[in-house]
Amino acid sequence: MYKTQLEAAKQGVITPEMEAVAAKENIAVETLRERIAKGTVVIPANVNHKSLSPEGIGEGMKTKINVNLGISGDCHDYSEEFAKVKMAIDFGAEAIMDLSNYGKTHTFRQELVEMSPAMIGTVPMYDAVGYLEKDLKSITAKDFLRVVEAHCEAGVDFVTIHAGINRKTIETFKQAPRLTNIVSRGGSLLFAWMEMTGNENPFYEYYDELCDILYRYDVTISLGDAMRPGSTHDATDAAQITELIELGILTKRAWEKNVQVMIEGPGHMALNEIKANMEIQKRLCHNAPFYVLGPLVTDVAPGYDHITSAIGGAIAATYGADFLCYVTPAEHLRLPDVNDVREGVIASKIAAHAADIAKGIPGARDWDDKMSDARRRLDWEEMFSLAIDGKKAREYFESKPPQDRHSCSMCGKMCAMRTVNHILDGKDVTLMDK
Repeated sequence: MYKTQLEAAKQGVITPEMEAVAAKENIAVETLRERIAKGTVVIPANVNHKSLSPEGIGEGMKTKINVNLGISGDCHDYSEEFAKVKMAIDFGAEAIMDLSNYGKTHTFRQELVEMSPAMIGTVPMYDAVGYLEKDLKSITAKDFLRVVEAHCEAGVDFVTIHAGINRKTIETFKQAPRLTNIVSRGGSLLFAWMEMTGNENPFYEYYDELCDILYRYDVTISLGDAMRPGSTHDATDAAQITELIELGILTKRAWEKNVQVMIEGPGHMALNEIKANMEIQKRLCHNAPFYVLGPLVTDVAPGYDHITSAIGGAIAATYGADFLCYVTPAEHLRLPDVNDVREGVIASKIAAHAADIAKGIPGARDWDDKMSDARRRLDWEEMFSLAIDGKKAREYFESKPPQDRHSCSMCGKMCAMRTVNHILDGKDVTLMDK
């Protein structure tokens, strides 16, 4: 008998979730099972998430995207967060991460799990203070594990756990100072807790107990990058690589306990470093699926970081990243609103799809070929139906409509498609109004 997708795969068992993912990815289910057994693909699927439409993340799978949302102390309108959830799902996001860090978040999380076909992820560390009603320094190691179990019981499919920021990692960080220090919220809180209490990271010290909790619910551990670079200046430094080595060791330990694993990766990074970072991660972490935030390829574009992220994300996914965390125009500035979420999701979807074409994912180019064929035929309705954001495409077209619907207002009768279509159909090309 099995409890997790990984355990089933090792036993040669094909689960209903594997069947569903294989159909979505258009691959043989036995191939998928083999990849899950090796740990190169995960299907985050909590046994308590009944509304889930399973997705595969990893080797040979389409690049997936995640949308972060949740309430904060300054912005705690649950109705707006659910509007963001609906927006993200409508645009095809495969995962939602609830990063709420204010008040009692259990009800919101429960409703999210009940209604969402997308995977749900959380960072239990964010919720610890509110859930336990204790200040950070007063929280015990066992308290942290209690919060993780509460999230698992609620039905979340994956949890980010910053288990690699141990004493060794912190010593490296202190010996090689950074421009932007630690920018991971969860990582900074654990760093503060460790420094204030003098204790080892509880998620590292009690890693076996943590894995036992995740195993009971088949929750995938997303090993968080507490030392991810928060500036291009700090990318690929000693602290980042030290933590990555630790994450590789922790990956094998989780697999031994039949817990599925993803690895989280860098935030800010220059273009020329991305390919090497993807290869290093895959090597050190035994080809476990790689989940990246961005990477943001420059630090000077607040208000446009969905673009800096999409540039980095497309390159990262081309060279090995499997899962992209979206970034919105509000990054570094404020909690995103619904429109920010829309812009962030679309930018990430573009990056993911562009990478899938580059990687030769089966069927990826078919979508583009259909759009290109519709463009050749100047079939606007078909183009709108195929567009990632058909509503926006239609609004742009209709805002300055052409006199001749067989072109657009950019070229009018000089439209190249129209000209060549006419000639190939044996018609004369007339440009003058009659």
